[in-house]
Amino acid sequence: MSHVKVDELTENDWMRYRDIRIKALESDGHAFGGDLKSECNFSEETWREKARQYLGLVAHLDGKDIGMMTVENLVGDFDVTCWIGSCWVNPEFRKCGALRALFEYVDGRSTEKSWQIQGLGVWVNNEIAITAYEKLGFKKIGEAQESTRKPGKYYQKMIRVAAK
Repeated sequence: MSHVKVDELTENDWMRYRDIRIKALESDGHAFGGDLKSECNFSEETWREKARQYLGLVAHLDGKDIGMMTVENLVGDFDVTCWIGSCWVNPEFRKCGALRALFEYVDGRSTEKSWQIQGLGVWVNNEIAITAYEKLGFKKIGEAQESTRKPGKYYQKMIRVAAK
């Protein structure tokens, strides 16, 4: 039986990240702050710039990329030391452990990379994602906030302490 593995991407892996990000936006664009049309037009330099801004992680199974997330070091509200973004798992591979594998990867490097207190934002109406994050130990914190990228939509901050 195959197991989900996680790769840490570098700037030179920009095409791999671009491809899975575009798939995510095509499949579940409503769950993201980004926009499919504009991201399809990003240049190579823009994708490389994003890779320098945060760390991209890709979950794969049997040679196929099936999930992703980004991790950005920061000092944020509620003592958060990193921000998790762009979390997505291909619908065909949900419930096979990809999301858990991504967070286990983050947890396994939490001390060396200062990822001990993890934060993320999720649209308030995305109950499936909220439930998945709660199963991983995330708790809602603070009040829902209006998005600056998508006015009229509200997101909920959630945080967790890295599992040991």
